[in-house]
Amino acid sequence: MPPTTDEAVAEAVAALRRGEVVAYPTETFYGLGVDAFDELALARLRQLKGRGDKAISVLIEDDEMLARLCDDIPPRAVGLMRRHWPGALTLALPARAGLPAALVSDGCVAVRQSSPPIARALVSRFGGPVTTTSANPAGAPPATSAEAVRESLAGTCHVLDGGMTAGGLPSTLVRVRRGRDRDSDRDSARDSLEILRRGAIEIAPDEPPRS
Repeated sequence: MPPTTDEAVAEAVAALRRGEVVAYPTETFYGLGVDAFDELALARLRQLKGRGDKAISVLIEDDEMLARLCDDIPPRAVGLMRRHWPGALTLALPARAGLPAALVSDGCVAVRQSSPPIARALVSRFGGPVTTTSANPAGAPPATSAEAVRESLAGTCHVLDGGMTAGGLPSTLVRVRRGRDRDSDRDSARDSLEILRRGAIEIAPDEPPRS
């Protein structure tokens, strides 16, 4: 008899705590998750993906998790979060000092709150940031089903089966850096917004800072 969703999430959380790689569904494709602060697990994930030194994105579920990754959230990024989270928008934000190098690129860490309940439950019950990168070896098509994950990764990760995902475009990736005054919202229009990857959510470079 297959486990219930609650049991399946509990098993996946236990796998994360053991340092294992967990595949889980997002709004686009299946992702691969490890404890974002576990250096050995991050190394295991990189080896599994074969992705070299490319930085790994992270899922969060609340402000406390975000604060563990970033200590300065530009006002323009706050506006984007209010409009598009949870959803397929990844924001590259100034990284807190001391984060694992595998998470950081050009001084930023890429974060997102995913919308599927099973992904949110995984991160929430784990109680900390969980990585998210497509569940396939580098260069292979991303997986939209648990079966595809098992075929492409051949038993190298724990699979949290959430059915088929939508596929299509990946999450949009936008880098936001604060403008002149970090202590005031008045200069939020000066925050820089750079679209690093176009994807499932359309973001205009001149999108206003507040909803």
